[in-house]
Amino acid sequence: MSLATLAQDSGGASERDGHFVDDFIDLITNLDAGQSVFDFFADLLEWAVRIGVWVIPAAILLGGLSSRRWSSAAGGGALLAFVGYYTWYTGDGKQEAVVESGRTPVTDNVVLDNWVIPVGDWVEQTTRWVDLNMFETLAVIKWPFEVLLQRMVNDWLVGMSWVTFCLAIFFVGWAIRNVRVGAVSFLGLAMCGLLGDEYWEQTARTIGFIAVAVLLCVIIGIPIGIASGRIDGVWTVVRPVLDAMQVVHSFVYMLPFIFFFGIGPVSATMVTMVFALPPLIRLTNLGIRQVPEDVVEAARAYGAPEWRVLVDVQLPLARPAIMTGLNQNLLLSISMLGIAAIMGAGGLGSLLFRAISNVDIALAASAGLAFFLVAVVLDRLSQPETGDGTNLFGRIAQAWATRKSPEKALEQSEAMADAARAAKQIEKPKVIDRYKQAEGMERSLIFATAGGSILALISLFLPWTKDGGLVSAFGRRADESLSGSFSGLDASGGSWFGILLGIATVVSLLSCFYTLFAPGKHSRWLSADGAAITMGGGLVMTVMHLLINAPDTAVDTSTGIGVYLAIIGSAVATVAAVRWTWINPVTARTPLEADIAWGRVLVTGFAVVTMVAGAYSGWTYDTRADSVITPELQAQLDAIQEEARIAEADGDLGLAGALAAELTAKISEAQRTGDIVYDGFTDEGAGLGIPLIILTLAAVGLTLFGAGAVGSDEWLRYRWSTLVSAVGAGIVMTTIGWIATLARVADPNLVSGVGSAMAAAAGFFILASGLNTIRLFLRNKVYDGGEDTVAEPQPGPTPEPVGADA
Repeated sequence: MSLATLAQDSGGASERDGHFVDDFIDLITNLDAGQSVFDFFADLLEWAVRIGVWVIPAAILLGGLSSRRWSSAAGGGALLAFVGYYTWYTGDGKQEAVVESGRTPVTDNVVLDNWVIPVGDWVEQTTRWVDLNMFETLAVIKWPFEVLLQRMVNDWLVGMSWVTFCLAIFFVGWAIRNVRVGAVSFLGLAMCGLLGDEYWEQTARTIGFIAVAVLLCVIIGIPIGIASGRIDGVWTVVRPVLDAMQVVHSFVYMLPFIFFFGIGPVSATMVTMVFALPPLIRLTNLGIRQVPEDVVEAARAYGAPEWRVLVDVQLPLARPAIMTGLNQNLLLSISMLGIAAIMGAGGLGSLLFRAISNVDIALAASAGLAFFLVAVVLDRLSQPETGDGTNLFGRIAQAWATRKSPEKALEQSEAMADAARAAKQIEKPKVIDRYKQAEGMERSLIFATAGGSILALISLFLPWTKDGGLVSAFGRRADESLSGSFSGLDASGGSWFGILLGIATVVSLLSCFYTLFAPGKHSRWLSADGAAITMGGGLVMTVMHLLINAPDTAVDTSTGIGVYLAIIGSAVATVAAVRWTWINPVTARTPLEADIAWGRVLVTGFAVVTMVAGAYSGWTYDTRADSVITPELQAQLDAIQEEARIAEADGDLGLAGALAAELTAKISEAQRTGDIVYDGFTDEGAGLGIPLIILTLAAVGLTLFGAGAVGSDEWLRYRWSTLVSAVGAGIVMTTIGWIATLARVADPNLVSGVGSAMAAAAGFFILASGLNTIRLFLRNKVYDGGEDTVAEPQPGPTPEPVGADA
């Protein structure tokens, strides 16, 4: 019983059923009471508005009269008169009299139907006239889009080998940016290909669609921007058109393009261009206009014709603005892929659209990953060298935010360029001559690391498995019993475990080579810590490969000599590389914090939780018919087959066909609902759960040393962090080797499980935790006299140099 009910009881004889707290809660949560309170405040607001519409005009009138501001007083008086007339006109009885007289009250919105402006009819009439009388013109407009989409997308990109295309992107990224961008672009597109043939085809279509849109935007936008920058009359005409293109939503002008050019990539490309073109034109115009007038006049004074002024003076000086506009154009084109998919452009957007329509989680995840990778690759290729490192979504958000004011994007780009120039002045002081050369013990350890790496590399060409696959037998029945031996690179041998070990040995050998002959002049990861991390990871991965137990069905499979040689070589290289890091002459660019880096410890702690969850989760999901058919189901299938045989013998073909359909349906149902899931602790699921958990716990202990829990010495933290990263790299390589090997050979209806992906994520957390400290250390430089100094002096106190000879 509520307090409201008690208050209504005049006799007061009712008794409370509960505690007073219950009654209070009942009161404040009573809907009727809440509605009463809301009605009270609504009535209060209504009366405040009614009073305000009289008080405000009166105040304006009196204020204008008192201050002799006659225009304000006149406005206040007119407003007060209007309020009075409107109150009288809408009063009781007035509206009824107007209606009874057969007229429509002015205050009734129905009167608007008598004054309709037929804008929609005008547009429809124009559209139909253009469609009927300008067929040839529309065909001419459509022709370049059709030709480019057909040649670049259908004939070239879709028909090109995915390996060729990925390599081409690698060399393009290397040429226009650097090796790192080229390698990241290659790996991103290769991942899209490894998702499947359909995903690769749509990836190629997506890249081709964006390439065509950006190419046509460049062909149209840059000349218009140049003309706008040089001729004021052109800019006067172009500017309102650009404003309209930016203000009107793409859904509005989507319909006319579809009407004229139909559903498909042509109309989608046109809509994308309309959306993404304005920033390119505006920034090109801005770049041309920002060229100093004295420079232009000087060129003219020396007799340069106008085309030379444009080509040799204005365009080079406007290049930063034009390139910023091109990057903005690309980002906005990427953001339109979803709408383009709705218009029938195909590509990865169509896969996402189909996944959403069918609530297909697997398709949505794979297509979303491919979509993200393509967007990142295209963005990285088009970024200037002075990129700020903002993630893709942040850069697209910036592009949207600066669409109507592209000069802000140019200001950001110029600010980053200024910061980069200032950083270069700091990073390259003239007083420092060269990096410290490898000498004495360091050279000996380099040769030992290289020797172990070469031994591990040789092991890849020796037998890793005999008479059957090891990891491949989990995914392919044919590998359960084979004759012969298989090397570390064969699909039935080491497979991706061997491939990853080969990559690690190459990185280690490059680290040795560059440290001997060109120390400090290449990537800082091609050094002692890079060799220790990669070969340490390779050692962990190879040992994990040895610990994998073959499936029970692969009774004859055995381990070859190549695995043992790989372990020996990796162990030699790892020990030498770790010892090498112990005497590696490096110094932190900036002093490390004296406090314990608890953030790193928390990251590795989270990695433990992730690893445990991954070990208990599925490492293989098997829906193969011979796996999901239980003995009970097999008995039912045998009975159905027997009935079908008898029916066929009796000539009852209809019954035999129905029984065959029932047999197929039962098998399909078993495959759909009878997943056989093996976690990381069972032999069928690799059985690596316990070893990987032990490694993760060891990484936590090493992280305590690397985070400064047992000492704040910067050099010791660098050493321990290298070991942490090596363990993390080993976990990542092991899980990737498992996933990629199964993807390479697995039978249909068998896939690696999410548990292996979670284990890979745990390894990545550990790896990143160590790299966060290691990246701060660079090789020492020396004066001409040979004295050590810090690699990259920074503002503030400089730490004392440390190293073998410091």
